[in-house]
Amino acid sequence: MKNWEKNLRETAPYIPGEQPDFPDMIKLNTNENPYPPAPGVRRALEELQTARLALYPDPEAKKLVEELSAQYRIAPEQIFVGVGSDDVLGMIFLTCFASEKPILFPDITYSFYDVWAKLFRIPYQTIPVDEGFRIRKEDYYRENGGIILANPNAPTSIGEELDFIEDIIKHNPDSVVVVDEAYVDFGGVSAVPLIEKYDNLLVVQTFSKSRSMAGMRIGFAFGSKRLISAIYGVRNSYNSYTMNYPSIVCGVAALKERAYFEECTKKVIGTRERVKKELRELGFSFPDSRTNFLFVTHERVPAAELFAMLREKRIFVRYFKTPRIDNYLRITIGTDAQMERLLEVLREYLRPE
Repeated sequence: MKNWEKNLRETAPYIPGEQPDFPDMIKLNTNENPYPPAPGVRRALEELQTARLALYPDPEAKKLVEELSAQYRIAPEQIFVGVGSDDVLGMIFLTCFASEKPILFPDITYSFYDVWAKLFRIPYQTIPVDEGFRIRKEDYYRENGGIILANPNAPTSIGEELDFIEDIIKHNPDSVVVVDEAYVDFGGVSAVPLIEKYDNLLVVQTFSKSRSMAGMRIGFAFGSKRLISAIYGVRNSYNSYTMNYPSIVCGVAALKERAYFEECTKKVIGTRERVKKELRELGFSFPDSRTNFLFVTHERVPAAELFAMLREKRIFVRYFKTPRIDNYLRITIGTDAQMERLLEVLREYLRPE
């Protein structure tokens, strides 16, 4: 190794879901929304002032923050916006987890958490979920440098009730508790109402799932003025111009069309519930999902085999070759037509000989 190589910071990166590109594929592997963004988003793009692209965007994304404030009835000073919830969470890790004590999160959860911890040299400890993949709140009644919980959790799809989350917050008044709510709009219960009660709470959400805007990269966090101010301070010490102008404009447009947002989430939930019944009849089992995906295992056919078979049919689902969940598939809820095609292929493959 050369001397300069010894000074490199290297870490095993987060590996996102595959982004295949086939004209006839069914893509159910990255939890995107199968429906287009709200019509107002398209109009906003058509009316975009292209001359503004030559200028830096508003570093505070005021119009987006103001619309979030109006929609959620939360003071602008309690809102942080970033380039997708990954950027928001990354800034939170960098800002809020500066203790020498380990931060805590489940052993089966969003796999970016340990990557950020390693990248920013934050000590951490993963807490095993139980045999049913559920978090045990008592496991978080211990000294720590911070807690982050995805609720509903990924990839398990399990959502906990608000009193469960509040109990963990109550037991940790001396550390920041982060609730990652990427999937909350598909049946979860949000912890947003608790931010006025607990000044150490941050709630993170995204436009990527329920608002069909994964390609725009818009995420946001709600919290106390003290926490939000600190996060902006760190962000502005790194890069003041994170939110691009088109994302700000389209984000505002999406927020204004609440009826469309509710219609799309309702369709996804309806499809999910129908597919759950069909999959059970085919021999699958899974936790009760409060997300836009199902976390399934089959009674006799290994997940790896099903994953490979579906891939050959150009139906892409997510397979995690990691301990405890290596016999599970995560299947995003697509349109009714997409899910029916998935079911047809599974029925044919699993049909008794």
